[in-house]
Amino acid sequence: MDQLKQIESFVSVATRGSLSAAAREAGVTPAVIGRRLDALEARLGVKLLLRTTRRITLTFEGSAFLEDCQRILNDLANAEASVSLGGIKPSGHLRLTAPAGFGRRHVAPVVMRFLQDNPEVSCTLELSDRMVDLLNEGFDCAIRIGELPDSSLVSVRLAENRRVVVASRDYLARHGIPQRPQDLLGHNCLCLAQQRGWQFTGEDGAPLLLRVAGNLECNDGAVLRDWTLAGLGLAWRSLWEVGEDLRSGRLVQVLEKWAAAPLGIYAVYPQRRHLALRVRLLLDYFRDTYARADYWSS
Repeated sequence: MDQLKQIESFVSVATRGSLSAAAREAGVTPAVIGRRLDALEARLGVKLLLRTTRRITLTFEGSAFLEDCQRILNDLANAEASVSLGGIKPSGHLRLTAPAGFGRRHVAPVVMRFLQDNPEVSCTLELSDRMVDLLNEGFDCAIRIGELPDSSLVSVRLAENRRVVVASRDYLARHGIPQRPQDLLGHNCLCLAQQRGWQFTGEDGAPLLLRVAGNLECNDGAVLRDWTLAGLGLAWRSLWEVGEDLRSGRLVQVLEKWAAAPLGIYAVYPQRRHLALRVRLLLDYFRDTYARADYWSS
């Protein structure tokens, strides 16, 4: 309790600019506030405030400490307010990362609805195709697609990711429809840069990795989709990316019976005994959204 009083007094003096103003707010004398500040600085072993008869100035350490203290007191106030209103509510800031293309279409809208329903929560969403280091970069959670490497991270499967071979009707009318994966060797295949190959299920039921080629490749899946819509070739894309194009007839799926087994869409987060409420509820949002029968087909 003494430590909390010291922090509250420090924040009050720093924001109000004087011991007397902080004392009036707390209903104590300026001497009491002064003793709390002295005790806080002695406990931390650093000078937080430079006090003269005319003004009070934060030191470098004091400025950094003030920001942390304000956040802590704000979180505490939110926690107390949530309980007093009849139920615990999520609050605070969360940091989330997701692959760029999937994140734009299927993560950002879910986060937006989550924040609308939980106004005490704020979020930083980083969309990047690099493998983010959650622990060292301070992220609470990541959305990842595909097989997960062994690690100390906890994973929760949110949905399945199916990959399909697609082309425009115009391209297929000009070049024919491939009947077997090996037929792709005679087609113009639009590839993701540095992709090892396209995956299928072979005649024996085993995974089949086929190396294809074409006159265009790109490191951005959205560009490959645009090229496919323009009739420039076939592409192997995720259903979450081209599902709407298939439903509208802009693209046609081929080699459907040869499709590889779906991979997972996961949420991963650091191993912790107690996962923050805001993170747990956001994961529930993802699960509930992706589990809806109409979500991936709407």
